[in-house]
Amino acid sequence: MAEPDPRESVHKRPPTMDRVPNVTRADAQAALRNPLAFIAARWTPDPRTVRRAALAALVMAVVIVVTGGAVRLTGSGLGCPTWPKCTEDSLTTTSEMGLHGVIEFGNRLLTYVLCAAVGWAIVAARSEKPYRRGLTLLGWAQFWIVMGNAILGGIVVLVGLNPYTVAAHFLLSSALIAVATVMWQRTREGDGEPRPLVGKAVRQLVWCMVAVSVLLIAVGTVVTGAGPHAGDSSEVPRMPLDWETVSKLHAVLAWIVVTLTFALWFVLKAVDAPAAPLARTRELFVILLAQGAIGYVQYFTDLPEVLVGLHMFGSCVMWIWVLRVLLSLRERPGATAPDAAVPAAQEPAASASIAGPR
Repeated sequence: MAEPDPRESVHKRPPTMDRVPNVTRADAQAALRNPLAFIAARWTPDPRTVRRAALAALVMAVVIVVTGGAVRLTGSGLGCPTWPKCTEDSLTTTSEMGLHGVIEFGNRLLTYVLCAAVGWAIVAARSEKPYRRGLTLLGWAQFWIVMGNAILGGIVVLVGLNPYTVAAHFLLSSALIAVATVMWQRTREGDGEPRPLVGKAVRQLVWCMVAVSVLLIAVGTVVTGAGPHAGDSSEVPRMPLDWETVSKLHAVLAWIVVTLTFALWFVLKAVDAPAAPLARTRELFVILLAQGAIGYVQYFTDLPEVLVGLHMFGSCVMWIWVLRVLLSLRERPGATAPDAAVPAAQEPAASASIAGPR
């Protein structure tokens, strides 16, 4: 009998896949009762996976704002004239509705992509070991904001693009970006008690900057509601305000945020603050200057659609970096309590309803 070639045994690879275990009836029932707990008991994601899932949700939150702006700027706001269907008889757009219908319906479809990204962030956060309740709650907060904004978006269509509902729609999207930003930051931190890296006076200055930034975004929605881009080719009522006067108020608030940012950078340098707050503040200052330049150019060129859309994107980036500056003022080390890590097998069962997280 011929001897086996030793080279075959050297190069032959062992099987890399284990046998897939049979799913018992009890497993199926457990998965139906609480799918998140079922997945968490059988999968532990790498920390990088959790961070990427949170970042994907944040990116999609910005994308949905930009594409929503594209719907308005192309006059496609009523491309699908009703909701939740696209027409009274069709769930999707029809050929008779043309490009406007495609743009509006495409933006509606992106909501499902956003839901998938947020769902992935929830699953990844829920499955991380040790279990981090706060991180999972941030994921669920995004889910409910998305659901609320989807309903509000339908109301916007049903009331014929009323500017006040459009403004509320954008503000709720800004809230989604805020929660997604906090979740992304929390995936890169531990669950220990936050330790401030700067003094109380500096923190108060940053909170003042955050408050003015919120006011800046809110006034920006009024500029939109009073401005010429109504979102549809038909006659859409605008806010009964002088557009140029509101725009000047918006510019004043922007300069206040720029001034506060520069003052913050100066103070951080003076107190020899850590590198992270200085870097985030410097980045925010550059973003604000670029956003301001776009704002002035669009104002003096009669609001071309491309620049307005770019300004909306800049608003999202500016808001993210304002929050990053705020979050950089403290550090959160890993939890040191002996009971911080709860084994998966000892975790209490989560609620069987999708109405809320564990």
